[in-house]
Amino acid sequence: MSYYLVQSTDEDILKHAECGGAVTAFFKYLLDKKLVEGVLALKKGEDVYDGLPYLVNDSKELVETCGSLHCAPTMFGNMISKHLKDMNLAVSVKPCDAMAIVELEKRHQIDKDKLYTIGLNCGGTVPPQTAKKMIELFYDVDPEDVIKEEIDKGKFIIELKDGSEKSVKIDELEEEGYGRRTNCQRCELKVPRNSDLACGNWGTEKGWTFVEVGSEKGEELLKNAQKEGYINVKAPSEKALEIRGKIEKSMINLGKKFQKEQLDEKYPEPEKWDEYWSRCIKCYGCRDVCPICFCKECALGEDYLDKGTIPPDPIMFQGIRLSHMSFSCINCGQCEDVCPVEIPLAKIYHRAQLKIRETTGFVPGIDDSMPFLYK
Repeated sequence: MSYYLVQSTDEDILKHAECGGAVTAFFKYLLDKKLVEGVLALKKGEDVYDGLPYLVNDSKELVETCGSLHCAPTMFGNMISKHLKDMNLAVSVKPCDAMAIVELEKRHQIDKDKLYTIGLNCGGTVPPQTAKKMIELFYDVDPEDVIKEEIDKGKFIIELKDGSEKSVKIDELEEEGYGRRTNCQRCELKVPRNSDLACGNWGTEKGWTFVEVGSEKGEELLKNAQKEGYINVKAPSEKALEIRGKIEKSMINLGKKFQKEQLDEKYPEPEKWDEYWSRCIKCYGCRDVCPICFCKECALGEDYLDKGTIPPDPIMFQGIRLSHMSFSCINCGQCEDVCPVEIPLAKIYHRAQLKIRETTGFVPGIDDSMPFLYK
């Protein structure tokens, strides 16, 4: 792998960016040179809790996508496969986004040759409503006064309209049931090396982006963007590499600790799961939001049934989904986010996938092979 410190040469991008503006600079180069037809990224909506998927066709609009939105747990894989699969596209991806794209490519739902994936190191996301309550309780401010947020050095940091900052340790927030989504707490993949370029602020200098190259396509993009004057590039120091490695290792170990706690020590007993499943109202939200599920027609979602046919009950619906999707579950947590009766779906899917991993060695979104069920 190759490692670089990268900085945009565009003053407007630098003004709006968090750490060097490399991601936006790569997007600008790709759009300006007509190597892609559009860029899919997030932009801030009404506030920092409202992240909107944004398809950019004009590079002048890219500054609207600068910066992080940790309170917008949005997935891009199924947006691409369902609506943008014929476009030459560049997309910003969290690790779970990158994993979803890999799994969809295996199933011929996405053509990776049409994509440039610019990865974002990720320490986790926070549900928007949880973030608002958390900020009221722990920061003692009106959530509407927050104009910017970030996660850095183990703290959730907010910036207010008056320019002041407040921060609280994420550990303290999570001990009280706030902070990151539980699937993010359990996540082991923090650097999306399955993307063309993985970008972040771990181990970097102020005003620079740390970039790890994940593919030949990514290396070519970086070199050409530098050649055309879109970015400045220099090598990271040994200390920077060491710091980045320590941060990543620490976060992976923390993820494993939460796995043991949530999927073993505090995992619900079978009787409790019977109660959870009985809540299911078959709204199909978990199915519809899953970034891996791609069937055009679902046998479990018939609008009507022939006379004498027994409709699948909620437990059967969940059981069939588990048998279909647990092999490829990427622990994005979307199913649990949208469940109106608060079934902790991501827990059982993640636990099942880890058991499959132990048995077969298959890691969804990382391994190039299909899960054995599909072979």
